Amino acid sequence: MDLLERLIAVFAENGYVAVFIALLLCGAGLPLPEDITLVAGGVIAGLGYANVHAMAAVTMVGVLVGDAGMFLLGHHYGEHMLQWRPIAWLMPPRRYAKMQEKFARYGNRLMFFARFLPGMRTAVYITAGATHRVTFMRFLLLDGLAALISVPFWVYLGYFGANRHEWLVMWIRRGQSSLWVLGGLAALVVLILWWRHSKRKQLAR
Repeated sequence: MDLLERLIAVFAENGYVAVFIALLLCGAGLPLPEDITLVAGGVIAGLGYANVHAMAAVTMVGVLVGDAGMFLLGHHYGEHMLQWRPIAWLMPPRRYAKMQEKFARYGNRLMFFARFLPGMRTAVYITAGATHRVTFMRFLLLDGLAALISVPFWVYLGYFGANRHEWLVMWIRRGQSSLWVLGGLAALVVLILWWRHSKRKQLAR
């Protein structure tokens, strides 16, 4: 957890701005784990350096802006981005082709669950933009719904575990599987609501 401790030190000294910038870098695909960054933001709130609710709001905006940036770059530049050195390193042509196949097969579901797949988010968001099959508003809605699950989870985990190091480390390790459960439950609720809405429309006819 050396990275977590270093982030806590940086964020405690520089506050919300540092957390926001770090999340933009996460969205750009830099090897900085988004979950650890969010936890560190929550920890400094738990230590009294920030307000936890304001931190949750700042991190939500940082995550969405970073993700939207990757989507819009993919939308405007498409496959030309693969020639840019940082993007070529992050997503070589073979990986881009595989991502296109997955996107064609899973579409909206892939955009939603990419939030819970570390290491795949940036590639998925760039591909979503490059395919021109998804509007920006649909992307933002799906990404925002997923972020409403993951971002508060990590931030408040850091907040409540700020003074309980062993407990925090344990839940960071368990966190990804817990998020899969939460994401699955959220998807199930959405499907049930959609099914009930469809039934009502049919009965109204």
